[in-house]
Amino acid sequence: MRAVRFDAAGLDAIHLVDLPVPEPGPHEVRLAMRAASCNFRDLVVGLGKYPGAAFPLVPLSDGVGVVEALGAQVKRLKIGDRVCPIFSPRWLSGPPTDAVTSPALGGEIDGTLRQKMLVDEQAVVFVPEHLSDAEAAALPCAGVTAWSAMVGFGRVKPGDTVLVEGTGGVALFALQFAKLAGAQVALISSSDEKLERAKALGADYTLNYRDTPEWGMPIAKLTGGVDIVIETVGAATLGQALTCIKKGGRVAQVGLLSGVGASLPLQFFIPRGVAMQGILVGGRDQFENMLRAIALHRLRPVVSEILAFDQLPAALGKFLPGGNHFGKIVLEIPGS
Repeated sequence: MRAVRFDAAGLDAIHLVDLPVPEPGPHEVRLAMRAASCNFRDLVVGLGKYPGAAFPLVPLSDGVGVVEALGAQVKRLKIGDRVCPIFSPRWLSGPPTDAVTSPALGGEIDGTLRQKMLVDEQAVVFVPEHLSDAEAAALPCAGVTAWSAMVGFGRVKPGDTVLVEGTGGVALFALQFAKLAGAQVALISSSDEKLERAKALGADYTLNYRDTPEWGMPIAKLTGGVDIVIETVGAATLGQALTCIKKGGRVAQVGLLSGVGASLPLQFFIPRGVAMQGILVGGRDQFENMLRAIALHRLRPVVSEILAFDQLPAALGKFLPGGNHFGKIVLEIPGS
């Protein structure tokens, strides 16, 4: 079978390789992978900056495939089932713990960018029929992270106002889930074109942060204050996010795009009684809850573009400064 692999750190160390076709153990299934999608995490892994990652490594945590072989004791799945592997194969339910969050696909262990992969029968979810392979491949990391932030921690409800930063995978899933819940959404971006596309998805308030670097107070004036912040950037934006939040508001800290050395403006954080939590994807239970909502509302993930199997360097380059993706970047996986 063919796989894309990092043989060392660096985008110039990506190679297309031939690997043996794996045979499933008693409780495993073999998936014929159809598509995989990228996250900013995959760039961090590829550059050798992700704790616990070791090379050589088949990258990417997100993908979709069809069951083509069963272990002797498998009961949960059958040949032909279309499924997504979960981000952390041991994390079936409950909060994150050291015992369940590691290893994770495409980080400590090989990921989804290969024609065939083995997974435990418990470490997959069933894909809604209305989704294409590319759309299904977009779900495991960004989708579940947004769901955990909006629903699990954020407890979004009708009438809430949500602030979403940017137009990447997590951000657009958060926008879509907020609208399903009956919330208003304020979204910031550096691109007027992306802001217009976000409005088409339901964003109620938009602001270009390149034109208005100190955007916290303007967002507060536009919205009357926000209840939930989906914080995808990190150090550079946390202060502005807290400037526009209401008393009793919640900050779901998802991203570290601008670095980890954040300064916490306590003059907003303490008097407003803000709750803040780091969001680490979610277990299979959260994934399944999200899929029920997606199936009921026939929601479709936003796919920015679909690239060929061997175009991983180009795909990861979209996450570098100046990238222009809107939503998820997907790689098609050819049949063997």
